[in-house]
Amino acid sequence: MDTKPSTSGLSENAVMITRVADRQWHALDDDVVVGRGYAKHRPDGRLFVSIDAWHDAAFDRLAEAMSAALPAPLYTVVDEADVELTAGWQRAGFTIRRREWEYAVPTDPRVTGLDEVLPPPGVTIVPAGQADEGLLRAVDRAIRDQVEATIGWQSMPAEVIPRPENDTIVDPSKYAVAAASDHYLGLIRVVTVKRPRIGLVAVRAGEQRRGIARSLLAHALGTLHNSGFAEAWTEVHESNRPATALFEGAGARPMSSNLELVR
Repeated sequence: MDTKPSTSGLSENAVMITRVADRQWHALDDDVVVGRGYAKHRPDGRLFVSIDAWHDAAFDRLAEAMSAALPAPLYTVVDEADVELTAGWQRAGFTIRRREWEYAVPTDPRVTGLDEVLPPPGVTIVPAGQADEGLLRAVDRAIRDQVEATIGWQSMPAEVIPRPENDTIVDPSKYAVAAASDHYLGLIRVVTVKRPRIGLVAVRAGEQRRGIARSLLAHALGTLHNSGFAEAWTEVHESNRPATALFEGAGARPMSSNLELVR
């Protein structure tokens, strides 16, 4: 996690930068570590950087050294409320690429208004853990291809869960699907670690605007409610109006926003 720089305590000339491992740097002041920098490829192939430093001098020297050593483009993510950290990355030549809102989503059907939502005729919801893996991978691939052909997959929430190369289904048991007789029309992924997170809701292009996404969300939230969870969480790109309408229509509340910056 990035740590905001402070403007006092070090002079820039006192800071020494050393590369301590592959994609890891330390900032040293009189042999004392005063900052750390990290770089890591995400599964979508992009290279993300982060810096832990309490002083502007250490932050700036680390950002300079990492930018010089790593291939462009470089990306980082910051909490939009952290103005100082955002300013630090902008001093290093990073610019804001996208804004993503984090929502808290209620699960109680009496709150969401989804208690009587049913899938359209000819469509059934297959609960998580019961989907046919081959059909699941087919609908996932079709949806990813259609996103890449239109707005581009990089406009979707960044995927951070490691997965084998070219395998976009991390754990088939986490997906519920909307099914027709011989193929799947859409999917929703819910992963629970410390709290439930809705990582993806998507429907094939030719099947959109039929209420399938709303039916998938109703199913997922109802399942979480029955399991004792009062809320789920999700992230939505600010330009994704259909997703914003879907979640806000279910009573979701924006809690914070993250900025993705690029150099």
